[in-house]
Amino acid sequence: MAQHNDLGKFGEDLAVSFLQNEGYEILERNFRFQKSEIDIIVKHQNTIVVVEVKTRTSIAFGLPQDFIKPAKIKLLVKGINHYIEKHNIDLFVRFDIIAIHKNENAQFEIEHIKEAFYYF
Repeated sequence: MAQHNDLGKFGEDLAVSFLQNEGYEILERNFRFQKSEIDIIVKHQNTIVVVEVKTRTSIAFGLPQDFIKPAKIKLLVKGINHYIEKHNIDLFVRFDIIAIHKNENAQFEIEHIKEAFYYF
């Protein structure tokens, strides 16, 4: 597996552990529909949360969350719409980002950005 894929999987594993510790129920990992891939789908209280995970070894070129572009958001919306219909879910949907990067002490920091974007 390519090094960037290893980093991405590592970041998703960190994010899953973080979310479970915060009381989120993991429903799906790497859910795919057509060209859309959702990193993590969780349930928290009365909400389905779509979680996009971005992991970087450095923030020299920008924060991890800055790399989520409108085209990716459009694909996330398409994917979760299919998931909601497929499972006949009637809950509020929220889009979060978990941004992970190495700090100056070579430790990974996790930032959970709730309601990172809206899809109107």
